[in-house]
Amino acid sequence: MSFVLGLTGPTGAGKGIFSECAKELGFNVVDCDKVAREAVKKGTPGLAALVDAFGQEILLDSGELDRKKLAQIAFSSSDKTELLNTTVLPYIVKLVKKQIKGDFVVLDAPTLFQSGIDKICNTTVAVTAPENFRKTRIISRDALDEAAADMRLSAGKTDEFYRQSADTVLTNNETIENFKKKVKIYLSDIIGGNNNERLQED
Repeated sequence: MSFVLGLTGPTGAGKGIFSECAKELGFNVVDCDKVAREAVKKGTPGLAALVDAFGQEILLDSGELDRKKLAQIAFSSSDKTELLNTTVLPYIVKLVKKQIKGDFVVLDAPTLFQSGIDKICNTTVAVTAPENFRKTRIISRDALDEAAADMRLSAGKTDEFYRQSADTVLTNNETIENFKKKVKIYLSDIIGGNNNERLQED
């Protein structure tokens, strides 16, 4: 049976760095954002559910999802962000469960707790970072202007939410190399602890 670690945190905090470290240590990393794209492809029940919730305007002429249009609507208020999550997450969870393979698995899931995916995890970790750090990062990464970045940040959960929800919180407020060391120590402890448990069971 796989040991499943749920990874979450606010946008731009450094979950990608955590996932890279996990892969280096042999974890199977499931990118739930990629799974989410699969869940709302043209012709899927997930896309049909989004159209029911947000209207035909979120579709391109080709019938595929207009992600920018959906983001403009869904991140315009916390209520609409919540509607996005509750609408599409059941379809994402179904696909995620099919990808849990190997001894150690990381589920990289921005909406880990909102989706209920945390219930299938053995433990959860949140990566947080100062807001100015995250803002700079998502402007560069996602080619956003400042207003769009602010809207996305304000639609997300607070650091307090992650502190209250996650089993462990790792703060990314140092150099990348130092943060990687912190992540690898955390992951190595998980691998070591679980290998010891399995040896005792044998």
